[in-house]
Amino acid sequence: MVDQVDNTEEQGQNRTTREAKTRDAEKRTAQWVRPEVLPNPEPVDGYVYRYVRVHMAGQNDAMNVSSKLREGWEPVKAKDHPEIQMSVVENERFKDNIMIGGLLLCRAPVELVEQREEFYRQRAKNQMQAVDNNLMRENDPRMPLFNDSKSRVTFGKG
Repeated sequence: MVDQVDNTEEQGQNRTTREAKTRDAEKRTAQWVRPEVLPNPEPVDGYVYRYVRVHMAGQNDAMNVSSKLREGWEPVKAKDHPEIQMSVVENERFKDNIMIGGLLLCRAPVELVEQREEFYRQRAKNQMQAVDNNLMRENDPRMPLFNDSKSRVTFGKG
């Protein structure tokens, strides 16, 4: 019986204590994540942010900038978003704004962006109708054309 007591004591000494085990030791290694090229600003209610091309391949793109400004996009001041770090002023015209790699951070009201999206959605719809009308105009009863541009949702029997 003495042998059994000694055996259990030896087993107890080989165990690691609960305090020695920590979750930190059992953590998985951190996964590498690709850094964002263009940092996102902290969201502000009522505004949508977007980067606008100012220059590309060493050439200024004044047409693009002026059209976006006329559309309602306004450049964001660097002092309004200190979380975005800038190191170099790339363009003297936008020296107080956030500009990274030839792209200028701009913002516009949500309502304006939604109106723009609806305008282009309607324009695309009208173009598709024009194409369909043009196709069906060429239809001949002797050899009918098929216009299968309708979609259906069906559910399987599961």
